[in-house]
Amino acid sequence: MQIDENMTFETAIARLEEIVRLLESGNAPLDVSLSLYEEGVALVRLCSSRLDNAQQRVKILTLGEDGNRVEQDMPGGAADGTR
Repeated sequence: MQIDENMTFETAIARLEEIVRLLESGNAPLDVSLSLYEEGVALVRLCSSRLDNAQQRVKILTLGEDGNRVEQDMPGGAADGTR
């Protein structure tokens, strides 16, 4: 199943929820259920990738006073609410 890589995270989640409802209903034939499952797996991968990328954008790694690495929210990132 080919997923549109330009799909927004929110659109992907909404489609994934729809797929879950369709599969849970048990009304789809086996071949349709398999196709829906494959689409769902692709959507989970897309969402996971988007979340990983978002996390990378809002974290920076710095050295603390003791020389150990410290992870901090990036100034202007979503975590500090200034975006």
